[in-house]
Amino acid sequence: MNTELIATATFGLEAVVRREVQALGCDVIKTEDGKITYRGDERTIVRSNLWLRSADRVLLKMAEFEAKTFEELFQKTTALEWESLIPKDGRFTVTCTTVKSQLHHPPSIQSIAKKAIVDRMSRAYGVQRLPETGADYTVKVTLLKDRVTLTVDTTGAGLHKRGYRVADVDAPIKETLAAALVQLSFWNRDRVLIDPCCGSGTIPIEAALIAGNIAPGLNRRFACEEWECISKEIWKKERKAAFDVIIPARSVNGQILARDIDSAAVKAARANALEAGVEEYLRIERGDIARFDPEKEPGPESVEGLWKNAVIVTNLPYGMRIGSDAEIRKIYDALKRLCKQNPGWSVFAITSDKEMERQMGRKADRRRKLYNGNIETTYYQFHGVKLG
Repeated sequence: MNTELIATATFGLEAVVRREVQALGCDVIKTEDGKITYRGDERTIVRSNLWLRSADRVLLKMAEFEAKTFEELFQKTTALEWESLIPKDGRFTVTCTTVKSQLHHPPSIQSIAKKAIVDRMSRAYGVQRLPETGADYTVKVTLLKDRVTLTVDTTGAGLHKRGYRVADVDAPIKETLAAALVQLSFWNRDRVLIDPCCGSGTIPIEAALIAGNIAPGLNRRFACEEWECISKEIWKKERKAAFDVIIPARSVNGQILARDIDSAAVKAARANALEAGVEEYLRIERGDIARFDPEKEPGPESVEGLWKNAVIVTNLPYGMRIGSDAEIRKIYDALKRLCKQNPGWSVFAITSDKEMERQMGRKADRRRKLYNGNIETTYYQFHGVKLG
């Protein structure tokens, strides 16, 4: 199999996902809003699901064509070799989205597409009725301005479902978004990362996975694991390869510090870090950002050494997590103080608060519009002075 794949992405994260795809050694065909199209085979599908940190899911692209009538949709869908992917007993469902297209009724589109696939497979397998008792195949029909894209979902539950979230707080950030925030910062495994408002620990846990070079999908299952066209041997070899490249915590020079003033959040973060298997890569503790003093941090190196170029990456309280004005003001005042006292520190914060720059008393060096669920947010980037 050598086909086109699509890694879907949250709006604003396309560049991050594109870099991740390229890091897998894949040739990117094009980057569009919400998706990166690239070439790959069965092994690429496995690696993409195991390793993509910021993508939402991995789709196998079957075809792209124009259809303005149901007859066109039926004929062009039934012309595809569905039997090369879906076995006789494959259980498949059809989903649909349509935007600015003459075919605008999703239930009808789904029905026609399903009928076309059944017709093709019935003729290919020489049967009148398909049992649909085998592995799951989710076919998606996407119409945009009469342009149809037919894909099959290889992932199943979204890639943000890492499997480690066993405890939660209000409005947790998605794992895929948290991973992107870390990758958009200047942080690497040889530096200090601090999340002073860690909630259930998603940002520092994703940083720990990156520090340990741990594939984010290593401990979960995917829809395409049951597909006949992808051998179990490929999955076995790719999972072993992923285990073999893990960097142990003792070999990571930097530090990851997760803090929150809420004891329930700290308890949740610890439980999630343990489930993720990264508890040795980070330190989780209860603490008030207003009283944070890096000079008093334990370890062989103080702000004069390892801590001098620390990076703060955090999901500030907003939406369901929002506190009182006084509490939020205290967080901003603490961030301003820490940056003033430590000019080498950088702050990367996601929030829906349009007043953050005014609160920080300076313009952000960069801003990126992102969506945390349905909430429009901005990722503010305040760069510190690079100290040697």
